Amino acid sequence: MRLAGRSVSAGRGGGPALVSAKPMSFLGGVDPATGIVRDPASDIRGECVAGRVLVFPSGKGSTVGSYVLYGLARHGVAPAAIVNERTETIVATGCILGGIPLVDRIDPTAILTGDRVAVDGDAGAVELPDVIERRAATAFLRNRGRILILKRGDTAPTFPGLWSAVSGSVEPTERPLARARDEILEETAIRGARLVARGGPVFVRHDATVFVVFPFLFDVPTRQVRLDRENTDARWVRPAELPEYHTVPRLSDALAAVLPQGA
Repeated sequence: MRLAGRSVSAGRGGGPALVSAKPMSFLGGVDPATGIVRDPASDIRGECVAGRVLVFPSGKGSTVGSYVLYGLARHGVAPAAIVNERTETIVATGCILGGIPLVDRIDPTAILTGDRVAVDGDAGAVELPDVIERRAATAFLRNRGRILILKRGDTAPTFPGLWSAVSGSVEPTERPLARARDEILEETAIRGARLVARGGPVFVRHDATVFVVFPFLFDVPTRQVRLDRENTDARWVRPAELPEYHTVPRLSDALAAVLPQGA
């Protein structure tokens, strides 16, 4: 799988991924002589960054952290590359000073610790050679302020027994919006759906597969649903109630991508 991002620091590097779900502070957070993460609040405390592709959302802390990154490079214990969701000045400066390839605008949830990763800081791209990409469309149907969720059958090929929105795989030659419209008819038999919003892709990691989910919001004229064989139950819920259900991963994030805050 290839992830397209933005080049921040040039060069190429690769190795096993070390992924933190939290922003990282380098000053006091990483030992510049050994590359060991010392930050007690870090979810990768005790790990060594040397020779690994370090993946985290963004940097934080003192600007002196730039010189810690530079120090890691001087001591030969720097990460092989860094991947961020949003790079700020501290990490960017440190990587440029230390010659560490850096790419940002990458969703870190697509990468797991231990993945083989190749970072191209010149092209602004990240390669995951052992990970398969599958595209999917997810359609949220709204009627009088409530959202339709469907319970996947126990024999569903992925995420059996979990709640989801209307969804389906998108073939390479298909457009996600067209697939979303087709799935609405197939899974609910509701007609007259009106597109309200579309969101940017949401990445869902499942074993060695990354589902690239394209979310859409439709207003529909009825709550009458005729289920197909893929789903076993349907409920119309308020958006705030969604966390009460055992849903497929990142369903709330996909809904947030298309539903205005507070709606």
